[in-house]
Amino acid sequence: MSILWQARFFTTVNHLRNLPDTHVPEVAFAGRSNAGKSTAINLLCNQKKLAFASKTPGRTQHINYFSIGGSRVGQHRKDETIVDEIRALMVDLPGYGYAEVSGSAKLHWQELLGDYVRRREQLAALILIMDARRPFTALDTQMLDWFATTGKPVHCLLTKADKLNRNESANALRLTHSILASYVDSEGKPFPYTAQLFSSLKRIGMEEADQKIIELCGLTAMASPALAPDTADIVPLQE
Repeated sequence: MSILWQARFFTTVNHLRNLPDTHVPEVAFAGRSNAGKSTAINLLCNQKKLAFASKTPGRTQHINYFSIGGSRVGQHRKDETIVDEIRALMVDLPGYGYAEVSGSAKLHWQELLGDYVRRREQLAALILIMDARRPFTALDTQMLDWFATTGKPVHCLLTKADKLNRNESANALRLTHSILASYVDSEGKPFPYTAQLFSSLKRIGMEEADQKIIELCGLTAMASPALAPDTADIVPLQE
């Protein structure tokens, strides 16, 4: 089993002032509303309804937190002893684009996303979810530009890879690596950006994504081999 299977709903916020007062690493998931973000999160966490996918793409405008460690957190979020058991947080950011919402709501949405990815000190890395058939839309690039100012790691999941043939998959991955390599620091050193193909339907790239997210959460030392078929119980989180 993967340590990500321990994920539990923690809290949801709609304003930066309400972000949780926690000090563990956060790994955020961002992507267009129809890129398969919620499906990917649910599959990686082996849960059907952990991440919420709205019937109208783009209507979910809150930041949703899922805890790893502290299995009882969902029921006792105000108990400091329980909260101390949390080892990392997965953060489901609002899907961007494609939304039938008012201009003021979109502005609030953009400010919330932009400010969170640029200013949240606890944010350790970004998982950027993009449709492998059309990566790097203008909004994807905007999200990457916002986050690039931090110099923190980005891992791109090119979803719906099952809809591409071998050559198309190779080209999509090559394009992604080329664009990511263009992001460099003041000394010309590339940022720690990586990418992979992924398919929730065919479970392509599951183990690679699982291991990368565990690494970015800082949980590598605690995790068992990802998706080990012979593990009977969830791996306990111990120092």
